[in-house]
Amino acid sequence: MDKIPKVMRAIVYRGANDLRLEELPVPRISSSEILVRVAGCGVCPTDIKKIHFGTVSPPRIFGHETSGIIARVGARVRGFNVGERVGLHHHVPCLKCHACRHRAFAQCPQYKHTGITAGFEPAGGGYAEYVRVMPFVFPGIVKIPSRNSFLQGAMLEPVNTVLKAVRRLDLILDDYVLVAGQGPIGLMFTRLLQLEGYRVIATDLVDERLSIARKFGASAVLNANDPDLISNLRRLTRKQGLDGAVICAPVDEAVRQAQEAINGAGKVLLFAHTRRGVETPLDLSGVCVDEKDLIGSYSSDFMLQDEVAKLVFARKLDVEALITNKFPLEQTAAAVELAAHPTAHSLKIVVEQLKSA
Repeated sequence: MDKIPKVMRAIVYRGANDLRLEELPVPRISSSEILVRVAGCGVCPTDIKKIHFGTVSPPRIFGHETSGIIARVGARVRGFNVGERVGLHHHVPCLKCHACRHRAFAQCPQYKHTGITAGFEPAGGGYAEYVRVMPFVFPGIVKIPSRNSFLQGAMLEPVNTVLKAVRRLDLILDDYVLVAGQGPIGLMFTRLLQLEGYRVIATDLVDERLSIARKFGASAVLNANDPDLISNLRRLTRKQGLDGAVICAPVDEAVRQAQEAINGAGKVLLFAHTRRGVETPLDLSGVCVDEKDLIGSYSSDFMLQDEVAKLVFARKLDVEALITNKFPLEQTAAAVELAAHPTAHSLKIVVEQLKSA
């Protein structure tokens, strides 16, 4: 490892839509902590919302889809060594509380604490050159095999959130599932649902993304603005109908369409409706009388870590095919802006500092 400097560059959130490149001290670690030199960090919609709407107090350093190289290990740390390449998880549950016993890990009080920081209030820290990793999130660290890349390591966390949601659907082999929205998350859903043995119908407004959805396993695609969307979904399912739907964009009309389109006893899963205070009208008799479940899924499932790593590192889910744009650290604000307002040709956006050998 190169000598660790005393000062590093970091992108500091100073208020709504205010990201600044600043110099800060490299985080000092305790004897029970790890220092990681950041290689790559994905741009996540969760952080975009905090940045654009100013929903948390500044200053903070965001970025939680992070991979890198261990640069320093505290004297009391065991099982990790300087120079190891790792993917990090900023939230890890206690596995003991009431929420954890119900496998609702995102509701665990420990899980709600962020265990990685580059400075200030812990917020992930991936938009900096170094991060301090606290011991309670050590169980979430995944070592990256030599044949795999830093970017694959950085994508473990978002893939985990998607696989968790797929498992919450809990459908039957060969069931038809609608995936509404074919951005990077929607495409992960399309592939993982296909790997689970479901038949996926993908919708989006962008034809280029529908073409990619076919490559990721969609058995059929439709434009989301199709005026005959419901009847065409019925036709594509050979009149069997939809058994599930995943809403990957915070579009209320997509929720209503999905609720109308699924069979009785089907399931609509919300994945993108994360902004609090938003309300929308729904025909609740569809939930009660028709037994159409409306469920949500948020964040990751710690118990799926090993399975996610196998999927990504074996390239059963080709996460690098989703990465269309790489920005250097100093252009993080531009990376966030592109991720917030994607083009027809942009999918996953990452901030890359170190390339894999």
